[in-house]
Amino acid sequence: MTDHWQTLGAQAAGAQERRISDLFRHNNRSAVFSTQTGDMLFDYSKTNIDAATRDTLVLLARDAGVEDRREAMFTGAKINETEGRAVLHTALRNLDGGAVMFDGQDVMAQVHDTLAAMRRFANRIRESGITDVVNIGIGGSDLGPAMATAALSPYHDGPRCHFVSNVDGADISDKLRGLDAKTTLVIVASKTFTTVETMTNARTARAWMRDHGGDPKRQFAALSSATDKTESFGIDPDQVFGFEEWVGGRYSVWGPIGLSLMIAIGAKAFDAFLRGAQAMDIHFRAADLHENMPVLLALTGIWHNQICGYATRAVLPYDERLAMLPSYLQQLEMESNGKGVLMDGSDAPHHTGPVVWGAAGTNGQHAFYQLIHQGTRIVPCEFLLAARGHEPDLHHHHQLLIANCLAQSKALMEGRSLETARKIAADKGFTGADLERQARHRVFGGNRPSTTLLYPQLDPFTLGQIIALYEHRVFVEGVILGINSFDQWGVELGKELATSLQPVVDGTKQASNDYPSTATLVAYIHRHQG
Repeated sequence: MTDHWQTLGAQAAGAQERRISDLFRHNNRSAVFSTQTGDMLFDYSKTNIDAATRDTLVLLARDAGVEDRREAMFTGAKINETEGRAVLHTALRNLDGGAVMFDGQDVMAQVHDTLAAMRRFANRIRESGITDVVNIGIGGSDLGPAMATAALSPYHDGPRCHFVSNVDGADISDKLRGLDAKTTLVIVASKTFTTVETMTNARTARAWMRDHGGDPKRQFAALSSATDKTESFGIDPDQVFGFEEWVGGRYSVWGPIGLSLMIAIGAKAFDAFLRGAQAMDIHFRAADLHENMPVLLALTGIWHNQICGYATRAVLPYDERLAMLPSYLQQLEMESNGKGVLMDGSDAPHHTGPVVWGAAGTNGQHAFYQLIHQGTRIVPCEFLLAARGHEPDLHHHHQLLIANCLAQSKALMEGRSLETARKIAADKGFTGADLERQARHRVFGGNRPSTTLLYPQLDPFTLGQIIALYEHRVFVEGVILGINSFDQWGVELGKELATSLQPVVDGTKQASNDYPSTATLVAYIHRHQG
């Protein structure tokens, strides 16, 4: 480990007895420990990071090569080294930028052509009498568009969108129930058109459409580069939208995978979504590391996870329409940085990605906030909040939402002392030993870190900014940790074993003696399947 890691360890040890609230004794902490790009504000003042620690974290990022690696990513270098691929999802939202080179070719003409084809198709569907769109995918082919479509529901003026991902038959059965096969478009999202869960659901949807009077040839589209397979499936080539290998699944909502979103909100709003992400790209690429929002978000994460040893972080959007954001970020962060091997193949000498989880406020307050406030483990919290909602006639709702969000971060930092708790217990009529016992139950240790991301309103531009912010955060953390954030070999083993176990589950093959537990479980299942 470098000297910076050791310095940070010493700084963390020195901060153990320091309260975050004491740092606010210094003038302008809130201003000095926050950064802004456009109308978006990131406040990390309620963490135990002081000026010296921030300087060390920035040196850590700089010496890890974040700036050089960032430029390599934007200029088409094959930074996904285990798969020999470039990482160019940023090109998909490069609406106003210049050339983006890959293997000596400018990819932007192709990007603009694909986007134009998506616009034409989306406009045609929105004018065609189609009432419902069913997007069938999994992982990045589902979580991105599903999350974004839910987030931007105030902008929906097209067909209703439904998302099917789980191979569990309950998922597709519930989503198709009540739909009219004659007015439903099915989008099958799979780059290779071989993903087992997706293709199983696609065949079920095709049979449903045929059985109920629809026309699969006219009412199916594909988001795939495997045009031979889409043609064999029976999908019109004019309704197939491909994307390149330099677009990873969990980074793909900006291109054809976002087609369902474009159909829901229209091409103009989708362009605003792309421009928001582009604005964050420009900031990330140009801003000094001390003022760089994705970098500071990443460095805060490194400080909490690798340095302070906090194994999880909670993402807490006080925005009901971002209820799926924690699930989206689980994939983005945990699939990207959930690695135990460095780029050179050696074992990681430190923990890598944290466990990411969360829920929308205020619901979470009545679920897991008890643990966050008084549990034995410290959970850094990341709050997200809009200044304005979309329901002007319910302004008082939004004011209450804002008050709750700000109160939670304040409570996490300040806590409640035993002295104050004793007064509360006394006011409730408790005395003697009972007072002391009751008081201790009302103590909040506080000194628990949080960050807050503020934005004017959750519109398409802002959502693009938020997603790109977290994408770049993952990138920066991966570079600092020395891992490849853009492969996902950990997904493969279970899929391979599922394929080999299918005949055992079907009863056409005996379970191997090497897996007695599996054999026992399968025997139980067979008994109860009759």
